[in-house]
Amino acid sequence: GRLNRSRFEAAVRAKRVEHHMSVIPRIISVDDHVIEPAGVWTSRLPAAYVERAPRIHIAPKGEMTLVEGAWVEAPGDGDEMAAWWHFEGRRYQIKRMVACPGMPPEEVTMEGVTYDDIAPGCYDPVARVADMEANHVEASLCFPNYPRFCGQLFSEVEDRTLGRLCIEAYNDFMIDEWCGDSAGRLIPLCVVPLWDPQLAAAEVRRNAARGCRAVAFSELPSWLGLPSIHTRHWDPFFQACEETSTVLAMHIGSGTKTVTTSPDAPTVVAANLIACNSVASMVDWLFSGVFDRFPGIQLLYAESQIGWIPYILERADKVWEENRAWGGFGDKVPEPPSTYYYRQIYGCFFDDVYGLDNLEKVGVNNICFETDYPHSDSTWPHSKETAEKLMGHLPEDVIYKLMRGNAIEMLGLDFDK
Repeated sequence: GRLNRSRFEAAVRAKRVEHHMSVIPRIISVDDHVIEPAGVWTSRLPAAYVERAPRIHIAPKGEMTLVEGAWVEAPGDGDEMAAWWHFEGRRYQIKRMVACPGMPPEEVTMEGVTYDDIAPGCYDPVARVADMEANHVEASLCFPNYPRFCGQLFSEVEDRTLGRLCIEAYNDFMIDEWCGDSAGRLIPLCVVPLWDPQLAAAEVRRNAARGCRAVAFSELPSWLGLPSIHTRHWDPFFQACEETSTVLAMHIGSGTKTVTTSPDAPTVVAANLIACNSVASMVDWLFSGVFDRFPGIQLLYAESQIGWIPYILERADKVWEENRAWGGFGDKVPEPPSTYYYRQIYGCFFDDVYGLDNLEKVGVNNICFETDYPHSDSTWPHSKETAEKLMGHLPEDVIYKLMRGNAIEMLGLDFDK
């Protein structure tokens, strides 16, 4: 039966690993997260704006309520405290599930926590490097947490000057403080003003001049109420990324929305379907014409795994071939869509047996590894062991590419040179 076959295939994989265990090189993780320290914005905004800067207040833990598809939080009246970000009328408590490295799943909840409740490696760069050292990780690219995965929080405020100052402050923190003394082991990732592609381009260039080679962008900007990539709206931003070799890094959920089946479906349904965000995004990009106009632009899809990619590429090529007369993409996509994927897109994974079983079609040069520290999905502190189980049977040159070589190539890192 199907179950016996699954057990047989698992046993075969185990035997392959047992008989041929390749060495796992030091990992370069392209998807981790920083839990921003309390003073990121209050210590960096001009005096006239300090009182409006995002700031931490310690207050009782609160409940979360879903209102019209968005979570609304407010402090409670109990004795247990949480660290709350306050900004422009919004309140957000730091939650256990985003700062729980190494915790057993049954202890990972949505409850609020204080900085004293979480590992220092979540918010302190020295402690982070120590945790990386314990996890066989040499370097790490970290996405934002509080401003959300592409910094969209600061593009939602009405005062654009305040939003721009908050973005610049975050990038200064990221480059100077978070990454500054790490000898390259913490890799900078900037955010940009999403409301203005010219300002976004200028911020990309400002940070590229300081060594930043990655920018967080939304997988589906139209879901944020922004122009889609099918317009020419974003061209100044894309041009700046191409000119500076800055990778557009799109974390799963950076469109803010998640796909679900019904209003009463449990959260786990959306958790299973969240890769659909990246599926939709990649199809969007493949038929947008952006890759033809900017052949040097590079994308990274973070935390969406890789097993879905072969089907999407096969389907995209078939649709491109058979539906060109009515598909609406005209001559914007002169080559089969998979051509652009293999040339300009990277994915990443941390636990995807099916994707690795189809690695040739996923693309051995297109995939990187991640540890997702300090989120609930993180493989810390067992990322090396996880990699051995997943990839120990693969040739060492392939493992090298997946563990670090592709990340070095994508981000222009100095490691191994």
